[in-house]
Amino acid sequence: MAARVRELMDAQHHCFLGEIQPLLTAEGIVLLRPKDTSDEQERFLEEYFRRTLLPVLTPLAVDPGQPFPYLGNRSPCLVVSIRPSTPSALRVSSLSVIHIPSQVLPRFVALPDPTGRHVFMLLEDVIRQHLPSIYNGDDVLASHAIRVTRDADLHTRGGPEDLLTSIEEGVRERRLGTAVRLQYDAHLSSDIRATLLDELELSPEDLYEGEGFTAFSDLFQLYAALDLPRLKDRPLPPQPVPAFERAADIWTAIRAGDVLVHHPYHTFDAVTRFVREAAVDPKVLAIKMTLYRVSPASPIAHALRTAVENGKEVTVLVELQARFDEEANIRWARTLEEVGAHVVYGRAGLKTHCKACLVVRQETDGLRRYCHLATGNYNVRTGGVYGDLGLFTSRDSFGEDLTALFNLLTGHTRPRGFHHLLLAPTDLRDGLVERIRREADHARAGRSARIIAKMNGLVDRRLIEELYDASEAGVRIDLIVRGTCCLRPAVPGLSSRIRVISIVDRYLEHARIFYFENGENAEYLLASADWMPRNLDRRVEIAFPVLDPTLQTQVREILEIQLADTVKARRILHDGSSVRIR
Repeated sequence: MAARVRELMDAQHHCFLGEIQPLLTAEGIVLLRPKDTSDEQERFLEEYFRRTLLPVLTPLAVDPGQPFPYLGNRSPCLVVSIRPSTPSALRVSSLSVIHIPSQVLPRFVALPDPTGRHVFMLLEDVIRQHLPSIYNGDDVLASHAIRVTRDADLHTRGGPEDLLTSIEEGVRERRLGTAVRLQYDAHLSSDIRATLLDELELSPEDLYEGEGFTAFSDLFQLYAALDLPRLKDRPLPPQPVPAFERAADIWTAIRAGDVLVHHPYHTFDAVTRFVREAAVDPKVLAIKMTLYRVSPASPIAHALRTAVENGKEVTVLVELQARFDEEANIRWARTLEEVGAHVVYGRAGLKTHCKACLVVRQETDGLRRYCHLATGNYNVRTGGVYGDLGLFTSRDSFGEDLTALFNLLTGHTRPRGFHHLLLAPTDLRDGLVERIRREADHARAGRSARIIAKMNGLVDRRLIEELYDASEAGVRIDLIVRGTCCLRPAVPGLSSRIRVISIVDRYLEHARIFYFENGENAEYLLASADWMPRNLDRRVEIAFPVLDPTLQTQVREILEIQLADTVKARRILHDGSSVRIR
């Protein structure tokens, strides 16, 4: 695994340095090295360093009499070798560490350029250029960029009765996680490397040599800093949902028929509006909702707070263990509890990953339940870049299903049969197996049989074996798997009728869609779950059908468009490699 990661990191560096950076330079976007600055740029950098950078820098000595400096997770640092230039009564350490403050200052410092180019210097190079000012004239022998990766798993103690406190403690302790990787530039001396290995308790297998630049994710900062429309994707403003635009209000629109939304092509405001209008509508009695990843300024969470303040019964299941979103989730859980919402944290040992919202509204003919079910999170930020599907419906059968689902989640009632939902970890895998076998039976009987399944990951052994059996029974199977795929397609006698493609594009393909031809009664399922053991065994997930024929056609079009892709799609081969589809 480590060897393969090294290969990928090398390829990443070669791609950036050998391909991307020359193309940027050709477009007048220059990453300048300190030795290449003009006099004007040097004066600018001197002022920038003195006024902006120096006040936030803290050199930390590596001294046998002191604890080794803390190196933050995935935070670029400089390790600096120093030699006293003159005798001093104060002992001077020969080694020092400086954190590069890229969390509070831009990683790419914009420089003036008389030719009109877009010139930047890496923040660490600005620091390097001015190290003598930090070390007051001592000889700076060398400086090297390093970056430590720490174990980010959340280690909690205690039982479910104190889950919130336990996770809060785990989040605080995460910053002190065990070091698992050290990235360093190629010129770092063996002595310093040995010191870092010893202090970080790493083995040689944990070392990853790089070339100059780490933390490529910071390139998003450079992208944001450049106002160059010709080099960027053409803006695709999200479109309003036609059914909601035509109707007098959102409730009228949903009563008129099921509504399918495809984000980010449809505005995510359709979802926030659903909760926002429920929060202020005098006829709404109750809102029940799952929250898996909550943004710090979530308009949905704000609307739920408003709903409580307006006297609604609000029940929210907040998943505290959503990886890297724990802090925001904890803050909103406490905020909603403080204003009077019923906040629960799910069932012990299971992450609640399903996405569902139930609104109960008093109408002239009695109570009506409005439902929203989705493949993606209730998160405005990801709603603008993740490709997901959501379904609005007021069908009684869906309302009964969501009522039962929330009773199961909040009251820990026993699961019962649903009208429409397939639930993990109880029956989702079995429901998928049943449908795969049904297609195989159609094929054996000489009828047309087809499966199209779109997901993020395909790992589950049982489902893979069922797909193999269906393929050899005569079922035509198309899989769209963005990430990990453990199935081997196009192997004679095993998977000869299975085709797998992967699409990675401008928007992250995140929707899970499962199509089963089923003779004349095609079935379309949307789901929060991938076909992976973690989803099917260790999470609460749902799959739900699209029943409206018009919406089924829309879902089928989404699948067929992706299967016909010749721009971003790659075909996965039997050995796990991939080729572009032309």
